[in-house]
Amino acid sequence: MSKRPVLIEMEGPAHAGPDRAPPVPDTVVPEGQAMQGVMTGVARRPSRLARLFWGLALGLLGVVVSVAAWDFATGLIARAPTLGYVVAAMGLALLGVALVIALREAAGFARLGRLDALQRQAATALREADLEGARAVVGQLKTLYSGRGEVRWGLDRLAGREAEQFDAEALLGLAEAEVLAPLDALARREVELAARQVAMITALVPLALADVAGALVANLRMIRRVAEIYGGRAGVLGGWRLARAVMAHLVATGAVAVGDDLIGSVAGGGVLSKISRRFGEGVVNGALTARVGVATIEVCRPMPYIRARRPSVTWLVRRALSGLFGQG
Repeated sequence: MSKRPVLIEMEGPAHAGPDRAPPVPDTVVPEGQAMQGVMTGVARRPSRLARLFWGLALGLLGVVVSVAAWDFATGLIARAPTLGYVVAAMGLALLGVALVIALREAAGFARLGRLDALQRQAATALREADLEGARAVVGQLKTLYSGRGEVRWGLDRLAGREAEQFDAEALLGLAEAEVLAPLDALARREVELAARQVAMITALVPLALADVAGALVANLRMIRRVAEIYGGRAGVLGGWRLARAVMAHLVATGAVAVGDDLIGSVAGGGVLSKISRRFGEGVVNGALTARVGVATIEVCRPMPYIRARRPSVTWLVRRALSGLFGQG
């Protein structure tokens, strides 16, 4: 019997082998799902039916709680007068605290409205080359920041040089350089800090929805801090309303998606995603947070950009993430 190998020819196409396997596709560039969810969620307005439902529900709950508290206090006074009066005093104190909180919220809305009105006046004076209007804007600007230590030196320089300006653009540009430049630096620092926090949370926290919650908290804190820097300190409701206005603007302009100003950041995220998908998502979420920060600065800044350059999202992300993921 022969022990030589036997060659058996198969009919039909050859079977696929390792040499015929398709190439492994490149890693998909991350899109920042956490930040996109935060931006669309905050910007989404509830329907009229939902607003009506919650308005009626809260109104009914307030009436029920008030009546129950009144009945409890009067009944307690009838049974134990001393204890009843103590409880009634505590209730009145609670109402007083609630009134103070409401007044603070109203003052916060007024401060935000003041910044918005000042920004519109400055834009009008700049567009119409109105020197008197520009002087009025500068006067309001000095009143707004008169008690701020970080701009005291700039206010002194502005007071000494504003009489030399005979052009609306020159006067507003001087005010921007002397008064707003230090505040712009502080605002950019807050944006960098928020972008770094969101990137770290996304990269290091593997829990589901934890990156969304972390991004939401960091962005709301950043929006509130930027508003405080420019003199628009708001309460809880005012801060939420400002956040919705910023997010709605970004969603309406299509800034939720990755665009030209994020090319450098997305490229970095794509490189990192080949090593870790979470790191790549962290870079892009940080970039989208920086974009929210730039929009917040534009909304809260009491004057439009005149001579100063609008902060670049890519530049902010590079500063925020420099050394964090090994990129500068």
